[in-house]
Amino acid sequence: MKSRWLINLALLVLVAALGAFVYLRSDQGEQKQSGHELSTLKLASFSKLSIEFPAKASVTFEKIDGHWRITQPYSARADQVAVQRVLSIIAATSADKFPTSDLGQFGLDNPKLKLKMDHEVFLFGTINPVSGDQYVAYQDAVYLLPVSYSESASIQTVEFIDKTPIKPTEKIVGFDFSRLEQWEETRLNVDLVDGIWKVSTANAKPDQNEMNEWLDVTWVHAYANSVVPYVPDRRTTFPGLEVKLKDGTKVHFDKLQESPELLLGRPDEGMIYHFPADAGFSMLNPPINSTQ
Repeated sequence: MKSRWLINLALLVLVAALGAFVYLRSDQGEQKQSGHELSTLKLASFSKLSIEFPAKASVTFEKIDGHWRITQPYSARADQVAVQRVLSIIAATSADKFPTSDLGQFGLDNPKLKLKMDHEVFLFGTINPVSGDQYVAYQDAVYLLPVSYSESASIQTVEFIDKTPIKPTEKIVGFDFSRLEQWEETRLNVDLVDGIWKVSTANAKPDQNEMNEWLDVTWVHAYANSVVPYVPDRRTTFPGLEVKLKDGTKVHFDKLQESPELLLGRPDEGMIYHFPADAGFSMLNPPINSTQ
């Protein structure tokens, strides 16, 4: 009798647990369905973006050949991920939705931030003191959204610059290091010919795997700590290097400084890339395994 009672009790507990699980899943589903989508817009549909502030200059972007570029306050390749964070507001959902009959109630009569994506406009107002979320107006409604959306759009303009010194479309096939101090005597060039690395100095014995890893890590996936605009001083000559590309062109870099960090200026794009000293040393010194 006692054994049967224990079995019945265990079954009762199991049924109760299953019931609670189904209820919670159903409740979560209803909450998710009750969320209000800001839009049904698609990321790929936009070609222009403008971030506007009431007291400072706007930052504008344009998508060219599938990649975002900064167009104001200067021209530069944009960090694609940073731009996508700003655009991600189109996929936001909110548990709260209000009419736009009184924008002043939400601080939207004088918005702190305005996003323009082609012809779509998002206005950012005050912060709700209870939830810590921000009022955002789009079309005929006001929503409460996490402040991370406005924070992503409010970073310094230089933080929107692409921190990779080589464009994604630029395919590297070699380097001319001959104008750097450490390679002036040997006039070092390294070239990738039919998948094999060739070194201009006879006493070098490059390991192909090491060279491939060096190219991939230190150049193809190079990522600067920071990037700032660069106006070359034509009266000053700096040591430099050239990156050879598959299409036969070359990208020139001025070596402005090597310590305590490497500063590489790219005159054609008007940018200076800041690299840590150890990463910078690797960039300028390929593992050619010279015996000299």
